[in-house]
Amino acid sequence: MAKADLTIGGKHYALSCAPGQEARLEELGARFDQRVRELSEALGDIGPERLFLAAGISLLDELDAQAVDTGAAALDDRIRSLENRAATLLTDAAARIEMLSRRVDEAS
Repeated sequence: MAKADLTIGGKHYALSCAPGQEARLEELGARFDQRVRELSEALGDIGPERLFLAAGISLLDELDAQAVDTGAAALDDRIRSLENRAATLLTDAAARIEMLSRRVDEAS
């Protein structure tokens, strides 16, 4: 098992990870540390546990917002696709109706 060394909120942590994942875990740790420092400046000295809790919740809030945005974009794409398909089907139906109308006119 590999180990990644993280510094978050001025404290050092060693976390076990899969071999080859050390750099990724350290990158994530640095990003989490940045969030912790930002919240520490905004909230003051609330203690490390509450600070970590606030950082975790704020990150989850961002993930939820991104998921909603992604879901909305996917829905918009699906609606556009259905609108295009409906337009194509209506155009094809109109062409067939016009062809039938000409045949009826020619037969009369």
